[in-house]
Amino acid sequence: QVQLVESGGGLVQAGGSLRLSCAASGRTFSSYAMGWFRQAPGKEREFVAQITWSGGTANYADSVKGRFTISRDKAKNTMYLQINSLKPEDTAVYYCANRKAGGQFGSWGQGTQVTVSS
Repeated sequence: QVQLVESGGGLVQAGGSLRLSCAASGRTFSSYAMGWFRQAPGKEREFVAQITWSGGTANYADSVKGRFTISRDKAKNTMYLQINSLKPEDTAVYYCANRKAGGQFGSWGQGTQVTVSS
């Protein structure tokens, strides 16, 4: 089992930046990939980005390409999400999760709130 803890959220003005962190503990070696998701009020949780833990291959939702950058530090068992040029529509609770090869995302963290004011 992998435990995940997100941090780094906050209240920022439109155009600002944030870096979210996701610290992993437990059986982290079993993770094939880790990802970020977000859930805005009244909406379903949506995929934001994912990165393979070993090779660092990343892919993104079309809505965040060019503004969000996912990365990981294997030595620190931590994944990051750099968010630039924040927009009010980026306001959401951001969650991280992991998955095994061929599996679904699971082991969700508690989430970190990102609020962007216009």
